[in-house]
Amino acid sequence: MRSTAVKLVDVSASAESVGKKTLLHLITCGSVDDGKSTLLGRLLQETDSLPQDELERLTDDSRKFGTQGNATDFALLSDGLSAERQQGITIDVAYRFFSTTTRKFVVADTPGHEQYTRNMVSGAASADAALLLVDARNGLSKQSLRHSYLVGLLGVRHLVLAVNKMDLVSYSETVFNQIVETFQQYAKNAGIDVITAVPVSALHGDNITERSANMPWYHGSTILSCLETLPVEPEAARELPFRMAVQWVNRPNMDFRGYAGTVSSGEVRSGDTVRIQPSGKPATVDKIVTADGDLELAVAGQSITLTMTEEIDVSRGDVISTTDEPASTADQFECSIIWMDESAMLAGRPYVMKIGTQQTGATITDIKHEINVTTLEQTAAKQLEQNAIGICNLSTDRQIAFDAFKDNRDTGGFILIDKLTNQTVGIGMLNFALRRSDNIHMQAVDVDKGARSELKSQKACILWFTGLSGAGKSTIANIVERKLAKQGRHTYLLDGDNVRHGLNKDLGFTDADRVENIRRIGEVAGLMVDSGLIVLSAFISPFRSERQMARNLVDDDEFLEVYVETPLSIAEERDPKGLYKKARRGELKNFTGIDSPYEPPETPEILVNTASHTAEQAAERVILELRKKGIIGESD
Repeated sequence: MRSTAVKLVDVSASAESVGKKTLLHLITCGSVDDGKSTLLGRLLQETDSLPQDELERLTDDSRKFGTQGNATDFALLSDGLSAERQQGITIDVAYRFFSTTTRKFVVADTPGHEQYTRNMVSGAASADAALLLVDARNGLSKQSLRHSYLVGLLGVRHLVLAVNKMDLVSYSETVFNQIVETFQQYAKNAGIDVITAVPVSALHGDNITERSANMPWYHGSTILSCLETLPVEPEAARELPFRMAVQWVNRPNMDFRGYAGTVSSGEVRSGDTVRIQPSGKPATVDKIVTADGDLELAVAGQSITLTMTEEIDVSRGDVISTTDEPASTADQFECSIIWMDESAMLAGRPYVMKIGTQQTGATITDIKHEINVTTLEQTAAKQLEQNAIGICNLSTDRQIAFDAFKDNRDTGGFILIDKLTNQTVGIGMLNFALRRSDNIHMQAVDVDKGARSELKSQKACILWFTGLSGAGKSTIANIVERKLAKQGRHTYLLDGDNVRHGLNKDLGFTDADRVENIRRIGEVAGLMVDSGLIVLSAFISPFRSERQMARNLVDDDEFLEVYVETPLSIAEERDPKGLYKKARRGELKNFTGIDSPYEPPETPEILVNTASHTAEQAAERVILELRKKGIIGESD
């Protein structure tokens, strides 16, 4: 976590200094009922940015609710969803627009409830500045601190602290100073740069667009003058080293090959020497092509196509950067993660990582600690629940080009996507590459998997038996291995109980331990396939994502999922080890099928049902499928 001196300054300089009209992306945040929508409504009204239908709706709602110019009216101005108004809460990010003579604004009005952290993060991800509302009566709440921490973590460059409802504390300078002092200390420890703090009453318009006569002790900016003069992201991004993520390779004819993308930072000129990452190959820019003609200079924010003087291999996801300060490359990182999914994040579970235009497989290898956003304490954690923030180690399937998030949001920020649901489950910020990523390399060998399989006259693969406890996985796998051994096949059986006596004896049966259990087995099975063996793996392996993880460790045709389907009632009747009885009595926690879920395969390569077939018949079915798929010969 970075730590910096808090900069509390006045930005009341004339808005005329901004020059031409610029665009500021702003997020309003804070706790429930601290006045975000009211303040935004006041800004919309004072800048004459309300469409006629909004004015008419305000008038109608005022009559309906019997209100005249109170907080409800101004909140209604920025509330675009009538269903939310009826519920009395905001459940999404409401985007609003207004402008002044010098600047345009896009405002994300985000929810104050903790369960909608996903929405607040979505709004902050592209924001140049944050307007944090705090109720003067209550001071800094847990949610105020939470949003403050998230703003800093997400790299929002400027934060404006608006101490609202000053009219309800008699416009007290003491109350304002106490809140600001407390926030300054929190901001310093959390690594947040505070640009300015303004005492306001959004209801009455104090210090919103004009200086308030009710607070003669305050000599700083109004909210609007502050927002009009804050630097915007493109201006700051131009000062950074050149980066452009390749979105696509443009080749309309044989005489033209261009690399299209948006300049995320810095600038590039025709004739510049650049570097293609992660390959590290140098190239020289020939032309900068746009729809409006060629350019000599392109800067942050522009969409361009670059052509090179050399023939060079560039693909979607590659990052073109300056040779003086190129992007780094690595495949193992420390990162900060905001977890947004209802299902907990578990170390060892694989996800899809998208960073810029790059997409790769990624695994959280270790959860170092979780952050308490109120106290900033670091606590040990085996998993991250929804809305939790943690510091983790992450590994990718291949080298990627990146910058530390604190240096460049575009090349240092990423999202994690669930492989099965395709839902975004987390947002992350790369802190730095782990040194081990530079020290560990794959060693080339002369005798490979193909050679080892040929020596054994067989095709190596994994037979992954999955099903409930008592379904018959181990029994069937044992019969299959016996039949293969009679045919002279080279095999190895990995059984769940046997492995837990050695390799995995340190693991329990929590979800996190189950994930690690399967991760280790998958790695071992992958090594055995590399040695040319037919590997039989008999594990409950209750989660689809972990079975997919094991599948990803070998080639597509080397993993056969065998679903041993058995109704829970029959598995309980068999109960060969008495485990179901213990689980029903509450003596065995986290038992699959009772108080821990089992996710059956959706499209297994082989399906056997031991409720209607014997173990011998099920084994014969597996052998038949192995012949059909060419794993063993037809005569075996």
